[in-house]
Amino acid sequence: MKYSKVNMTALGYELAPVVITSAELESRLEPLYKALRFAPGQLQALTGIRERRWWEPGYPLSRGAAAAGQKALDSAGIKAADIGTLIYAGVCREQFEPATACRVAANLGIGNDAAIFDISNACLGVLNGILEIANRIELGQIRAGLVVSCESAREINDIMIARMLAEKNMGQFAAAVATLTGGSGAVAVLLTDGTFPESSGHRLLGGVTRAAPEHNNLCLWGVTPDGSGKYVQQMSTDAVNVMNFGVELGRRTWAAFLPEVGWQGREVDRVVCHQVGSAHQSAILKTLGIPVEKDFTTFEYLGNMGTVSLPLTLAIAAEREEILAGERVGLLGIGSGLNCLMLGVEW
Repeated sequence: MKYSKVNMTALGYELAPVVITSAELESRLEPLYKALRFAPGQLQALTGIRERRWWEPGYPLSRGAAAAGQKALDSAGIKAADIGTLIYAGVCREQFEPATACRVAANLGIGNDAAIFDISNACLGVLNGILEIANRIELGQIRAGLVVSCESAREINDIMIARMLAEKNMGQFAAAVATLTGGSGAVAVLLTDGTFPESSGHRLLGGVTRAAPEHNNLCLWGVTPDGSGKYVQQMSTDAVNVMNFGVELGRRTWAAFLPEVGWQGREVDRVVCHQVGSAHQSAILKTLGIPVEKDFTTFEYLGNMGTVSLPLTLAIAAEREEILAGERVGLLGIGSGLNCLMLGVEW
């Protein structure tokens, strides 16, 4: 897929206020660590994550998404009335129905003529939302669209920590350790056709998506029967195979992505990947032949925020001038399923 009329005009984000260190999580897991004879420090050693952030209990997802969206609109000088499409793309949603996007739109004052809906595709949701809006802009259907997301890791972490303490076995720890990387945050991506007089942007060149749906059972988060007529949340991850098969899928996607956007690998100035952890970062960069100095990461202090991670990391990189005007930037996303999506942006 290629685009000639689409600009990534602005990014907005909200950091969750409660800092949770890996040491704090391990202190809650002390009985499990003693049972398995683990030394403290295992979590940071395995993941490279020393801390992550969570919302306060009960924080509304729509509030975080709307706050990030307002920041994106304000920074571009674009009004809510100009938005032709609003997409909420988080894994976490407030209800089964209506779409969380409806409450976000109401909070932002987005007009009745806009298309307003949710999409969901694990950690790729925001990138998929970018493509949905880019297609509408390219077709001339809208002039501007907004993708928002807000993720919360507090609740599922509390549930899985309680389960690990109840069962105290290596199998449960291995299946749940990826859950402990989870962070919370909100993000917004504003896309326009470049015709707004006060806005500038970064040209979205195009992208490629590839899938390996045969691996749909490697990372699972949902509700399951508890045997007593009730349902409980459950999350489990086969971290080794997610990384191995995910990296292979990334290799295939990268091979298709470069010719699609007209780049050679050496011409890519910067990449921002989905923020999983240190082992995944090392494996994917090595496999794709990307020097580590071209990558920008936040997982060390923000953890894995699902759909929020990649675009929020991009926003921080831009704020810190780690990405400069004219640079070729690759956004390398992957989500359970398995799905991979890579986008090329001329900054």
